[in-house]
Amino acid sequence: MATQTFGPSMTPSAAAHLTEEQVEALGAELDAIRAEVVGSLGEADARYIHRVIAVQRGLEVGGRGALIFSLFPPAWVAGTAALSVAKILDNMEIGHNVLHGQWDWMRDPKIHSTTWEWDHASPAASWKKSHNYEHHTFTNIRGKDRDLGYSIMRITPEQEWKPADLFQPLVNLGLSMIFEWGIAIYDVEFEKVKNGTKPWPQAKGELMGLWRKARRQLAKDYVLFPLLSGPGFLSTVAANATANVVRNMWSHAVIFCGHFPDGVETFEEERLDGETKGQWYVRQMLGSANLSGGKLFHLMTGNLSHQIEHHLFPDVPSNRYAEIAPKVQEICKRYGLPYTTGSLPRQYGKVLRKITRLAFPGGGPKQPAPAPARLPVPAGRKPSAAVRLAS
Repeated sequence: MATQTFGPSMTPSAAAHLTEEQVEALGAELDAIRAEVVGSLGEADARYIHRVIAVQRGLEVGGRGALIFSLFPPAWVAGTAALSVAKILDNMEIGHNVLHGQWDWMRDPKIHSTTWEWDHASPAASWKKSHNYEHHTFTNIRGKDRDLGYSIMRITPEQEWKPADLFQPLVNLGLSMIFEWGIAIYDVEFEKVKNGTKPWPQAKGELMGLWRKARRQLAKDYVLFPLLSGPGFLSTVAANATANVVRNMWSHAVIFCGHFPDGVETFEEERLDGETKGQWYVRQMLGSANLSGGKLFHLMTGNLSHQIEHHLFPDVPSNRYAEIAPKVQEICKRYGLPYTTGSLPRQYGKVLRKITRLAFPGGGPKQPAPAPARLPVPAGRKPSAAVRLAS
């Protein structure tokens, strides 16, 4: 993996019309929304996460039980489907969100960011460093957020084009199938070892930690449980591999749709100089995108279909994002900011189109887009209840 090189921004920000006062007022409104939700957390929320965990474990036990008889096609299909859903729930709605500390307020040692380990190739500690800290702190900052293309793809025209980028549509397909392993290896930061900013002994230690986690995952899915199938060993191996690929491709699609479709902005590193809380909020809103759908769809995405709300409030329980979303959308409308959203097929189509377009040199707009007009807060407007609460 080569170190990525970025050029200056090619388009003005959609927030260029906001004054400093408006940005801080927006931030105060969002602070108030967060405080209201956090203050109302209680038994109903605890029941929600316990119920989701119970459903996930029931699906896994049922799926693996059915796969004991995997030589029979109905059992293979039912077991593979149940195991696929169980792995998606474990990865998206449970593991990702527990590791964000969303449920730490319950003080349950079994459902806590410091003790949870998930059915994923990445060790929890590595994930929390690369995702919770680096990605959520430096969201879409070119040169700081390594999740911009995961060091292997060009997903913004400001990234320097390389001949290897011609293959990125195929790279993207391959990555989607082995997404958990790609992320786990990516977290070791081999590009930093190559450029001398990370010592090899440190990377070697992280690799050993990855291998300790990986061998447990491999043994569980491809040795221990298949052995329970006796003569159906190979068919169970195939079922487990299928469930892992389904989980990987689903999480890849959801995550890419939340970060890379048209309408999502990237930012120069100078943006971080003196960045206020309000400016951080604006960056999160402009650097993320949502997916539309029903309750079951949101559950299966780990509520990352509310990616904008997740980036604004990463440690707020995911079951609350649906009630937060209309408030955030109203704020965006009032301040003249985009609220990027769409269906999964539509947004993923845009992602694939962008990946293909940026496989070739250029890929930016033919001419700079005009800066949006200034949008002052209407004179005489009373502050919203959220602003009054925050003050």
